[in-house]
Amino acid sequence: MIRLTIDNKAIEVAEGTTVLDAAKMLNIEIPTLCHHPKLTPFGGCRLCIVEVKGVPRPLTSCTTPVSEGMEVATSTPALEDLRKTLLELILSDHPNDCMICEKAGDCTLQELAYFYGIRENRFEGERRIYEKKDGNPFIERDMGKCILCGRCVKVCDEIQGVGAIDFAYRGFKSKICPTFEKDLDCEFCGQCVAVCPTGALTGKMWQLRGRQKDINAIDTTCSYCGTGCNITLHVRNNKVVRVTSKENTWNEGWLCVKGRFGYSFINSPDRLKKPLIRIAPKESIKGSKGQSLKNSDTLTLGRSDTCDFSAIFREASWDEALDYIAAKLKEIKERSGADSIAGLSSARCTTEENYLFQKFIRAAVGTNNVDHCARL
Repeated sequence: MIRLTIDNKAIEVAEGTTVLDAAKMLNIEIPTLCHHPKLTPFGGCRLCIVEVKGVPRPLTSCTTPVSEGMEVATSTPALEDLRKTLLELILSDHPNDCMICEKAGDCTLQELAYFYGIRENRFEGERRIYEKKDGNPFIERDMGKCILCGRCVKVCDEIQGVGAIDFAYRGFKSKICPTFEKDLDCEFCGQCVAVCPTGALTGKMWQLRGRQKDINAIDTTCSYCGTGCNITLHVRNNKVVRVTSKENTWNEGWLCVKGRFGYSFINSPDRLKKPLIRIAPKESIKGSKGQSLKNSDTLTLGRSDTCDFSAIFREASWDEALDYIAAKLKEIKERSGADSIAGLSSARCTTEENYLFQKFIRAAVGTNNVDHCARL
């Protein structure tokens, strides 16, 4: 164990711990832009600089390991002046369009500018201006707002193992882009969006749907597969406008493309909300005006479309639907034997649910005809 002091507070930490992590253990806040706790240190933004006794220059706390007897100061007038200057340099090449930015209210750069009281910028000069030309379906890439923190590159490489983007060019022309600056073409998991500290990466489906005001955050579980990732639905006017995931959940905030961007079905007018039972041709049903319908007729549904009579369903309660299924399975088994029945399970179910399903097919129905799609 290593003993050191940070802002005159003593602490003992394991060897290899960074000064930034040691400070967090003491609830000492050090500003950062490029650092992420689940990614390797980068030290690119330089905002996490600290003073170490005996060292003639400030050091980045995210890349500096602790040492025995180290004395660290995290907030001095000189450090705060340097941090403000660094922020001004970053903002000198950053669009000032917070009024319409999707990340306003949830932007780390905006928050730091607020706390350091930066209203005007004293640095002027050439600015990087990029044309929005990315044709991918999910992620809006506004490179004019990119601060080259490298978070998106690291999460794509270290967490996803994809490497769809990387740093390109050098010096002032440096930028983050896909290979040969083509349109982004990857898994679209959106991890890069989740870790971006500015409005450089956002979801295209989120645009002009709502930011922070009048948004209700509802924690729930993703229903796409049996993994059961924790997600947070951001709801405005009873409609989901975006999906995020918290870092302190078991899935550590990481989601796939379906969990992060596949939520439009929730508000779809075609979404089924109750069990449906097919109406047999011999059943008598009434049309929208009360007239009797024959097999050759069509039935006008709730909207303007029509449905062939043979495919007409009626809504039922869960009790009625389950009783109906049980009666039909019993009838088929008595008439044709248990092996005339087969069960196909789903990857959307949990392991426990799939176990119960195969046990039902084998023990209750009495057949080994059970399979699993092993995909969505």
